Amino acid sequence: MTDSVRDAFNETIVDPAKKAGESMREAGTKIAENSATVGLKLLDQAETNTREAFVAMRAAASAKDLSEVMKIQGEFLREQGSRSMTQAREIGEVILQFGRDAVGAVRGEK
Repeated sequence: MTDSVRDAFNETIVDPAKKAGESMREAGTKIAENSATVGLKLLDQAETNTREAFVAMRAAASAKDLSEVMKIQGEFLREQGSRSMTQAREIGEVILQFGRDAVGAVRGEK
């Protein structure tokens, strides 16, 4: 193989393949890092939800009558619904950003 053929082969086949491999490796690394981030975020949210549930249970346990228990339960359900929507939005935004990062890595963007 002549030097010019070897150079042309490297330019058209080898170099692009190396770049693609490096981009895929970087994207894989980002995906692994982002999966850990999502997992930790979900654990934080579960901890918050559990803590709030126990606060509501303590309040209900010390309620004076059934109407107070119902009020406490209603407030908890309203707050939990709002908290769940906020938490879902946060996770969605994190995942969306991770997708952008992964696509950028594949494209060779930093």
